[in-house]
Amino acid sequence: MTMNDIVGRMRRGERPQETDPDFPSLCEEVEKTRQLVGELNTGYHTQDEVRALLERIWGQPLDASVRMFPPFYTAFGKTTRVGKDVFINFGCTFLDQGGITLEDGVFIGPGAKILTEHHPEEPALRHRLLVKPIVVRRNAWIGAGAMILPGVTVGENAIVAAGAVVTKDVPDNAVVAGVPAKIIRNIKQ
Repeated sequence: MTMNDIVGRMRRGERPQETDPDFPSLCEEVEKTRQLVGELNTGYHTQDEVRALLERIWGQPLDASVRMFPPFYTAFGKTTRVGKDVFINFGCTFLDQGGITLEDGVFIGPGAKILTEHHPEEPALRHRLLVKPIVVRRNAWIGAGAMILPGVTVGENAIVAAGAVVTKDVPDNAVVAGVPAKIIRNIKQ
C-alpha cells in the first residue's frame, strides 16, 4: 500500500493500528514530517518559504494568503486542511491524525493547541490512539493558549478566549471562555 492510500484512509476517518500492515508506513511518514517540522523551526524563513514547507507537511497546496509564524509543532500533518486567509501565530501545536479543518479566515493565537488525538481511559487500553476530527469554521478566532479537544467544531465567526479548553462544539457567533469553555455571550454585530 502506498502512503497516498494510508493518507486517504486517514482522511476518511480510519487510523491504522499497530497490528495493521500499513502501520510501519505511517511511522515512516511521521518521521518525514518531524524532519520537515525541524527544518521549519530552525532559522529564519520568509513567508513563501514557510508556506512551501507547510505544503510539504500538510500535503496540500496553500493559497498565498496563508501565513504562519514558526515555531510550529505536528507529528503527522497530512490530515490538516487549510483554507484561504488563515493565520497561525507562534508556538502552535496540531495533533491531526483525526483530521483538522481550518476554513477560510481562521485566526489562531500563539501557543494554541488543536488536538484530535486522545487515549482510552482504561489502563489496559491506554496505549491505543483514539482520534476524532476538529473543524474550525470560517472567520473563527482561537485565542492564545487555547486548547481545542477531539471531536469539536468551532462555529463560524466564533471566538475562543485565551486559555480556554474547548470540550464541546461552539455555536456560530459565540464567545466561549474558561475551563471547560462555556458560552459567555454572542458576538456584537
